[in-house]
Amino acid sequence: MQHLSTRCWSTQNPLYITYHDEEWGVPVHDDTKLFELLTLEGFQAGLTWELILIRREALKSAFAGFNPKTMAEFSETDAQDILNKPGVIRNKAKINAAIKNAQILLQIQNEFGSFDKFIWQFVNGKPLDQVLKAMSDMPAETDESREMSKELKRRGFKFVGPVICYAFMQAVGMVNDHLTSCFRYKQIQKTNKTHIQ
Repeated sequence: MQHLSTRCWSTQNPLYITYHDEEWGVPVHDDTKLFELLTLEGFQAGLTWELILIRREALKSAFAGFNPKTMAEFSETDAQDILNKPGVIRNKAKINAAIKNAQILLQIQNEFGSFDKFIWQFVNGKPLDQVLKAMSDMPAETDESREMSKELKRRGFKFVGPVICYAFMQAVGMVNDHLTSCFRYKQIQKTNKTHIQ
């Protein structure tokens, strides 16, 4: 376990620590995993990421492991059932949006071959290295996230504003926003260099 002073988030929450140390900023290219993180970022709107991490397994179970093919078939009754499940975020608009987004994602897969190919085009297929020294340097949104948001909205996605899109980009490693003082920064940077080659 790394010392807290080398981690860019000061937290004692083991869920947060594991997420930071093992997931956040690692490049993701699996369509289901990409869709899971995009959906979770949408669910976070107006809430804390801590709450999302606590409810993540319940949401994953309710949404069939975030399998877009299965979710695209969900009916209004299924959506209502999810609303009544224990441990989920009980927000009808977000639940309906997740189902609708799954349907649109299938269209993108048909058009591009994969959601991965579509979504990574916004950074030209390569992770961006932000070289951030302090949390105050971290942007809430960028040109890339605004472009992604615009295109996703044009296709009919919901809960994909530029701030949500940027948080998603951070989560799936499209940007390396670990602070340069964080022990994960160089690890991710090394992974990215190998990934590009």
